[in-house]
Amino acid sequence: MRLFDSADEMFTTQSYPATTTDLIDAHGHLTLDLPNGTETVADVMGRLTEETYETADEARLAAYSAISQKGIGRKGYSDRDPICMGEDGPEQVSF
Repeated sequence: MRLFDSADEMFTTQSYPATTTDLIDAHGHLTLDLPNGTETVADVMGRLTEETYETADEARLAAYSAISQKGIGRKGYSDRDPICMGEDGPEQVSF
């Protein structure tokens, strides 16, 4: 599942190599729908240093790394963390 379904086409239709500024200038107005709100491509890419991306995958991964806390769902939540020693946790469930 892609986090940017609403703007994924932007990465694949852009000609490469492309710089951070190129992506902001061409697609900065696009809105990304995130679990806890929205951000524009300009908001996300603006957090990055100026780089040149050779492929759509490089640009997409860089953008993923710059998403704010609006994109993480419940902050600090993990259902995979082990219970610390001395704590009572939920009963184990076998499926």
